[in-house]
Amino acid sequence: MRYEEFRMERPNLVKPGDKVKITERPNGTLYSYIIEPSVAMSGIFRTNTRIKSSEGIVSEIKDTPRGFEVVVEFDEESVG
Repeated sequence: MRYEEFRMERPNLVKPGDKVKITERPNGTLYSYIIEPSVAMSGIFRTNTRIKSSEGIVSEIKDTPRGFEVVVEFDEESVG
């Protein structure tokens, strides 16, 4: 399993156990991802670490000083 974090600015947009769809946003050889419909955004990924799945399951929501972090589990191998 692969776990990635997405930043969510407002609480309660998704909850653990929710199935979410993600959209890839390419920029040259860099990629970012959005949980649809514009719920949360990922950091930047290079080509060799990009997410191959288009869906995942929310496994955890962390309330941090910088906002909410949504941890999504993808059915693919972990990278790096």
